[in-house]
Amino acid sequence: MVVGDSQQQKPEKLSPYSAILHGVWYLCGPREVEGPFGMHIFSDALEALTPARIHGIHRGVEKESLRTLVNGRLATTAHPRSLGSALTHPHITTDFSESQVELITSVHLGAQDCLDELLQIQQVTQRALGEEMLWASSMPCGLPQDDAIPLGQYGDSNIGMSKTIYRMGLGYRYGRRMQTISGIHYNWSLPDVSSERYFGLIRNFRRHAFLLLYLFGASPAVCSTFVAGRQHQLQALNAHTMYLPYATSLRMGRLGYQSDAQSSLAVSYNSLEGYGDSLQKALTQAYPPYEAIGVRGPDGEYRQLATTLLQIENEFYGTIRPKRVIRSGERPLHALRERGVEYVEVRLMDLNPFEPVGISSQTMRFLDVFLLHCLLADSPPDTAQEIAALARNQHRVAERGREPGLQLERGAEQPELVDWAAELVTALAPIAMRMDAAHATSDYLAAVTAAEHALQHPDTLPSARVLQAVSQDHDGSFVAFARARSIQIKQDMLEATLPVSVQHHYARLAQASWDDQRKIEAADTQPFAAYLDEYLSPRHLNPPGAH
Repeated sequence: MVVGDSQQQKPEKLSPYSAILHGVWYLCGPREVEGPFGMHIFSDALEALTPARIHGIHRGVEKESLRTLVNGRLATTAHPRSLGSALTHPHITTDFSESQVELITSVHLGAQDCLDELLQIQQVTQRALGEEMLWASSMPCGLPQDDAIPLGQYGDSNIGMSKTIYRMGLGYRYGRRMQTISGIHYNWSLPDVSSERYFGLIRNFRRHAFLLLYLFGASPAVCSTFVAGRQHQLQALNAHTMYLPYATSLRMGRLGYQSDAQSSLAVSYNSLEGYGDSLQKALTQAYPPYEAIGVRGPDGEYRQLATTLLQIENEFYGTIRPKRVIRSGERPLHALRERGVEYVEVRLMDLNPFEPVGISSQTMRFLDVFLLHCLLADSPPDTAQEIAALARNQHRVAERGREPGLQLERGAEQPELVDWAAELVTALAPIAMRMDAAHATSDYLAAVTAAEHALQHPDTLPSARVLQAVSQDHDGSFVAFARARSIQIKQDMLEATLPVSVQHHYARLAQASWDDQRKIEAADTQPFAAYLDEYLSPRHLNPPGAH
């Protein structure tokens, strides 16, 4: 059985819209693509996008999914031992909860290869889950009481204990339910890009991220257990389902990965230095509400790693992050400051419940084009005013994105979302054609054409399709919809061929990961308190010679 879109698709016929763009591009040449600020692409930038650089694009995916029972409730069992150590396995681990699997691909030069590996990892994982399954939606299944959601467990080593205590701290700070939200992270890099240019990409990404929320948001509804006891503005679709009629991604709205405490940061992305200074302050200055929680409780048990606004760098929420591969024991901020940005991590993609692994290769290709546009386009510095406006835009699109006539903020202007989105999609076409020319394909322009079609037919957006399926096929029950999709995907995963050689490979990886965990535990020489003090020392945030 074929699962997903791994089979080669026939090139789609160009729409009149895209055919016109195609003709205009080749008639006029790469002079400049016009648009609002942050959208101009000059010919020299596009010419620098050589076939060699295009072929050097790297991408990888991290996919989070809750383990659930067949009835749609959270599975609170331990992470399956046959899947290996969650601390050291390179491809299969856990995120916040012991019940939240995270699947990690290798780095790939092609979108389809990346998707194929993700599919393979998910097949291996599903076979180890027995009666359980992977939840197909970003918004969680039926949840138990907050303190009954199990924290990820990583063994008895200092680093393993710190990972669990960090998650304990997240639970105290934000509640465990919020942490059960799952998504897709897309890691991406292009050869020969400086930290300065990556930060330019990030600024433009944040300006234009509304387009991704609109096109790919797939979480317009949620089980009522997720908001039990919380204030919200959701409407009831039935007795157990809450929603907003025009929502695209509740995951990225005020009920999702948001933090009132972190909203005070207003981090600027104008330079690595400024970004690092903002994070350093959040990592080193105590925050009174978290001081009240304490590092340890009256019983002496750890509650969190620190009382600072951020316990560690990963706690900082954002739609996109500058990243660097770290060395053993190294702080992420130190790595960034010393060696610069290596890649970016896109963090706003919902799981698409209509795709077997939550994302398609076509969506990956659209992300490639979108990120290249963000990199190549003019990227003026951000301001405190713009940062605040972008936050308002994000909430507006997440909660009301498909509302007819919805307006966003763009400097002194208030364009309609669909008009701004159309301008952006138009600007993507020349890049897509350059990608297709390098790869001798039409897949990239097809991805842009599909986005243009979705803008013209909002009923085809994933968020609209989810609500339609929930309402028409499942009596208004979000859990019934996501459960049905999860069961179908599980069945497809189990029926799909998985070569014996692949099964043996992952069995060896699992065994090696347990061996690696035991070595880490045996190598510990410090008491945990001393280890934690040393790891969190501010001097480890700076490169050598910094003050």
